[in-house]
Amino acid sequence: MKRDKSKYVGVVGLGIMGGAISKNLIDSGFKVFGFDIDLNQQNKAKLFGVDIVKSLEEMVERVDYILTSLPKVEALSSFSKALIQSNKVKNNKILVAELSTFPISCKNENYNILRKNNILMLDCPLSGTGAQALSRDLVVYASGDEESYRIFENIFKGFSRAQYFLGEYGNGTKMKLIANLLVHIHNVAAAEAISLGIKGGLDPSNICEIIGSGAGTSRMFEMRAPMMIKEEYKPATMKIDIWKKDMELISDFLISCNSSAPTFNAAKEIYTKALQEGLGSEDTAAVYEIIKKLNIK
Repeated sequence: MKRDKSKYVGVVGLGIMGGAISKNLIDSGFKVFGFDIDLNQQNKAKLFGVDIVKSLEEMVERVDYILTSLPKVEALSSFSKALIQSNKVKNNKILVAELSTFPISCKNENYNILRKNNILMLDCPLSGTGAQALSRDLVVYASGDEESYRIFENIFKGFSRAQYFLGEYGNGTKMKLIANLLVHIHNVAAAEAISLGIKGGLDPSNICEIIGSGAGTSRMFEMRAPMMIKEEYKPATMKIDIWKKDMELISDFLISCNSSAPTFNAAKEIYTKALQEGLGSEDTAAVYEIIKKLNIK
């Protein structure tokens, strides 16, 4: 019986995000072939049904559609070069959806390299944390070739709650950086609100429940306020030292657009202080510790 290749997906990068995405795709009826250089991530992915391949050459034998969720720009460059070599052997029509948050310049460079070798790549960063990825609470900000997006759309629905096509390649990353600017601010604002409420004599659990049900809430308040009240920041849904990279990307985007963001810059000082105080491996909710210290009077 001929297999339905639209249900066969390759995932390159099986870390927190890639692993959760793979699991949800399998739960949604897809056959997932995974690749990761980390043996531990391979073994974790095997537990929920990912077929591990030993190389990209083996992956392109199995699939036409590949998702990449990678930790560094160097990893994306290595992937692009390896994919070109692998695909030259098979000459398949490969489509790639790049899910990571990287500089637009990096996305463009890899897009152009792949395009010259007849491989199309979409720019599709995700809004959401690792914890949200597990519960399929991700949003896909897709940009690039619309026909390719329509092919991937059903795959995106297998691991996310919402999917948006934003037109020109790179617009997905731009939208993600705007979303991250708000996450950056809302997280610190949640810490300020919790600190003020406790100093004002309110019951911490009431602050979480009541503010979380009203107009003053935010997704970051709902996710991080309980962590702040318990002062428990592990396991981290987003580590502060990883968030540092996102802050730099937002700053670069602001500069490129000649745009002022005083609230972003004020919040950035809090994250920087958290890094200086050794909280880099903690969840970004740990900015509450900095706000708390500022309020000891």
